[in-house]
Amino acid sequence: MLKESSLRRPVRVLKSAHDMVFRHVHNSNLIYNTAWEDPRLDRQVMKLNTDSRVVMITSAGCNALDYLLDDPAEIHAVDMNYRQNALLELKQALLRKGDFVELFEMFGFGAHPEYAAVYGSVRRTLSEPAQKFWDKRIGFFNPSSLKKSFYFHGTSGIAAYVMGNALFKLRPNVKNFATCLLDARSLPEQREAYELFEHEVWGPFSNWLLRQPTLMTLLGVPRPQIKLIQDSYAGGLTSYVKDKLRHVFTELPIADNYFWRVYMTGSYTLGCCPNYLKQENLPTLQSRVSRLKTYTTTVSNFLREHPGNYTHFVLLDHQDWLAAHDTTALLDEWELILANSAPGAKIIMRSAGLDLSFVPASIHAKLRFFPERTEALHQHDRVGTYGSLHYAEVL
Repeated sequence: MLKESSLRRPVRVLKSAHDMVFRHVHNSNLIYNTAWEDPRLDRQVMKLNTDSRVVMITSAGCNALDYLLDDPAEIHAVDMNYRQNALLELKQALLRKGDFVELFEMFGFGAHPEYAAVYGSVRRTLSEPAQKFWDKRIGFFNPSSLKKSFYFHGTSGIAAYVMGNALFKLRPNVKNFATCLLDARSLPEQREAYELFEHEVWGPFSNWLLRQPTLMTLLGVPRPQIKLIQDSYAGGLTSYVKDKLRHVFTELPIADNYFWRVYMTGSYTLGCCPNYLKQENLPTLQSRVSRLKTYTTTVSNFLREHPGNYTHFVLLDHQDWLAAHDTTALLDEWELILANSAPGAKIIMRSAGLDLSFVPASIHAKLRFFPERTEALHQHDRVGTYGSLHYAEVL
């Protein structure tokens, strides 16, 4: 008779293999081609001003640029993946250049007929690692390529492209219903369109696709986050995704939801795009973009190498992974955050889970959380894929 430990061994091997693939993908590719957190919520709770000194995770850089509109003194964008910083650097370079048409074609439409020349005009202003990346990857913006848009490149973009094309082939009307949804002029019309869209999208294939670890890896979702969802949400991952999408598309106006528009269509519009792509914001961002610096390292190493009294920390959801894989590194990061916090420093975090169990107990006692504010705000999150949003102030 097989021992229980023998039965568990294949499961452990599969989990280790998934984690290994996840690390390989994230260490070798651009993951996020657009930020997947709603900066409107962040800015409401952070209340940045001219005294603000922000430390944040870069992601795709969209939100760092959004925060500049609140006139902070400085923003330090930190990411272990130099490709994410290279993306932000290219956006900064085009903002400095100040040609709105070039900026919007590149990052609004995701393609430019003269993409190589546009890159060549700002290349020398980029760091060496950014130049190294874009010298090989500037074709992401080639409108004549198979994918035709930058937003279908990077692993998250590849996932969106594969899912979209597979669904369009299996269910040709999905694309038409998606257009009806995006063009809805009111919430009642949106709900009617989503009923049609939802009916077309969900079926055996899409349910199977959601269960594939490879897809979750491409989207930047590690195994610990999948487990958090499976353990804390009735119905598991499939029900979680269905319920989250239904909330976003039936309870929140679609007109300004640029997050989902870009992955459904491959581009933004002038009226539905991140704030850094709005023409009226160009002069302000052009004058402030030098306040934003990038660093390819961990949050902990940044704070060791650049100690200071920082007023705001935007940690995204990376602590889910640390809590599951490296609790020593998690505690180290928190101790460095507290040691480098100005009095009353503000911290924003997101999680795939529904609570604060990822925060070490010894740290929790040094923070004041505001669940009554974040729970209400979380209902207005235009992305809608996180389990929870958390805001804390250092005591």
